[in-house]
Amino acid sequence: MTRVFTAVLSLLFLSSFAAKPKNQYVKIKTDLGECIIKLYNETPLHRDNFIKLAKKHKLDGTIFHRVIKDFMIQGGDPDSKMAKAGAALGETSIGPDIPAEFRDSLFHKKGALAAARDNKPEKSSSGSQFYLVQGKVFTDEQLDAIETNRLKTKIPTWQREVYKTLGGVPHLDRNYTVYGEIVKGLDLVDSVAIVAKDERDRPLVDIHMTVTLLKKREARRLEKELKKQ
Repeated sequence: MTRVFTAVLSLLFLSSFAAKPKNQYVKIKTDLGECIIKLYNETPLHRDNFIKLAKKHKLDGTIFHRVIKDFMIQGGDPDSKMAKAGAALGETSIGPDIPAEFRDSLFHKKGALAAARDNKPEKSSSGSQFYLVQGKVFTDEQLDAIETNRLKTKIPTWQREVYKTLGGVPHLDRNYTVYGEIVKGLDLVDSVAIVAKDERDRPLVDIHMTVTLLKKREARRLEKELKKQ
């Protein structure tokens, strides 16, 4: 009887372990829609920091304070929660900088989540400011020029194909840490990127966000859904 009971417990444990989601996911919700972002395990420092911000609701009420069509939409400045109309934003963050985590396999395709930063030579990331890539589609000739003039290195063939079809901002690769990607709700980026804005690229009407971490059962359900696509 003891052996049977132990075997059942072992099966339950293995089943539970196997059911764990492969990644962790956050939801960004705004008045213009919402998206779900997969956080990359390959960038654990950035992943864990974003999870901490989401769990503590530190980003709730902040706005997308800088939007540039065909480029990106940026948020995460804590000062933006109570900012007056027209006020300059983008200078503050929550917590210390995060060391850069550049990975050749993670790049600035459309929908990528990446960390904003200042001009420090070590290229460390802001503790809370981030951006979501919109970008644009590139030709081979344009990518060749970016390789020569900006990156000083070759863009892998498979990444070139993504930039030529889905689009992105390749000139930022290996300069800003990419640590996630939108897996659902990519149209949110397009909706935010086209809003009217002032001379500082701040939307004239504030776009507030809430950022929440998906629960394990929600993440498992999402991964099953994505696997079918």
